[in-house]
Amino acid sequence: MLNRFLINRIAGLLMAWVLVLPLFAQDDTPPKDWFHRDLASQQYAGVSSFQAYELLKSRQARTVVVAVIDSGVDIEHEDLKEVVWVNEDEIPNNGIDDDNNGYVDDIHGWNFIGGKDGSHINQDALEMTRIVAAWSTKFQNADPKQLSKEDRKRYEIFQAARKELMEKREEAEKNLATYATIDEKLKLVIEAGEKQGLGNVTGKNMSQIDAAGNEELIAAIEMVKMITADDPEAELSSIREELKGALDYFNNSLNYHLNTAFDPRSIVGDDYANSTERIYGNNDVIGPDATHGTHVAGIIAAQRGNGIGMDGIADNVRIMVIRCVPDGDERDKDVANSIRYAADNGAHIINMSFGKGYAWDKEAVDEAVKYAEAKGVLLIHAAGNESQDVDEEVRYPTRYYDRGGKGKTWMEIGALSWKPAPRQVGSFSNYGKKTVDLFSPGVAIYSTVPGSEYASLQGTSMAAPAAAGVAAVIMSYFPDFSAKDVRKILEKSAIISKEEVQIPGSKEKTTFDKLSRTGGRVNLLEAVKLALKKS
Repeated sequence: MLNRFLINRIAGLLMAWVLVLPLFAQDDTPPKDWFHRDLASQQYAGVSSFQAYELLKSRQARTVVVAVIDSGVDIEHEDLKEVVWVNEDEIPNNGIDDDNNGYVDDIHGWNFIGGKDGSHINQDALEMTRIVAAWSTKFQNADPKQLSKEDRKRYEIFQAARKELMEKREEAEKNLATYATIDEKLKLVIEAGEKQGLGNVTGKNMSQIDAAGNEELIAAIEMVKMITADDPEAELSSIREELKGALDYFNNSLNYHLNTAFDPRSIVGDDYANSTERIYGNNDVIGPDATHGTHVAGIIAAQRGNGIGMDGIADNVRIMVIRCVPDGDERDKDVANSIRYAADNGAHIINMSFGKGYAWDKEAVDEAVKYAEAKGVLLIHAAGNESQDVDEEVRYPTRYYDRGGKGKTWMEIGALSWKPAPRQVGSFSNYGKKTVDLFSPGVAIYSTVPGSEYASLQGTSMAAPAAAGVAAVIMSYFPDFSAKDVRKILEKSAIISKEEVQIPGSKEKTTFDKLSRTGGRVNLLEAVKLALKKS
């Protein structure tokens, strides 16, 4: 966990680039199960799952498959291993494509960012970085007046991407230098304190350090005093360890995310330029870092009632694991193939807790969304964590097709806080009166992480699976409803609030109902009530 010092200085920088955020220190914290609770009877505006299951206890349910397109999932987690999807038509580890779907030994799903030899892409560049790298030769010194209409459009995208890339690199370099300096000062004070017999140096006892005549040490102590002002009992070694996360973040940004010379795609071994290519990757759905995907999967379907860890929102669910999201931006080809794989292999719902500011091959993703819709699949997407109005600032993928029209089984989800108005909305959450459909719990969400562990994280990445879990319950207990029906039920049963809330990323306020198309928050109890009426 990041302490208050790090919160104040890097929280805002991290929010713009990731769909999951560390749970920062707060004045108070909610119950671990707050996202399950009911506002009227339990004081927290969760999805009211406890009350909903009371209404459902006499009904039969079918198993619903939810595909989690993400960074990977720990399929051996104690709270997930019983709910992981199994491809019954495939014989494990025999090296044969038994079900003839094109993917060999895809027992629990597929990994589209792995190589045939079992290797993995871990880090990748951001899409804007890849665009600058790919189009620099053609557009860097081009005269836009001499370009075709199509190339002028690409030229404008290139110019915007290059400008943003330069700004991000400059910002990352400055921040890396700042935190490296802070790290040096902490190290200097710690070493001085230890040499003078203080043991574990804290914000409080470092005043005992004799720095007479050592101007460098005096300056370092003064800086560290400001860092520990809110928590004088904090051990400087612990702060330094936490600071390492920020240093790693900015180093990774410069070395991978914002580095036009970095391209790990050769690991996969596909023909990247061929968007119609379907068969590549491997069957290792865990990958090198499954934290994000494991947390998402737990929110949806961690085994209920087993007395360990936490409960997911949905029972009677199987999680199909599809890995296509690296540490960096996902690639459109992989996203399209992931959606198609899910639709072809029996997924009823697809959860997509990822997004980016630029698209490379939007048409491929559009066609995959249409394909999934035609197969009756509900697609649920996280709105993003940039504190932006996504009616104005487009985030990809999106329900809106380049050639007109939009996905009719697509839902865009913003993040709710556990706090009451005016702090009802996650301060990081994107919003949009036309683009975002609903808000769902996404702050301080306790769920599964690799190694049979648990942690609280926050982001629209958590809000989307909370909505997906609600949708899965409705699909499970009311099997006659189509994906379009379920989308309408979630929207029409949403709890509408007109309370005044703070606009994410701003000091201004508006009413909550102006931040999304429905003006409401997802609620399983109300969705079940409506489904019972309609059925």
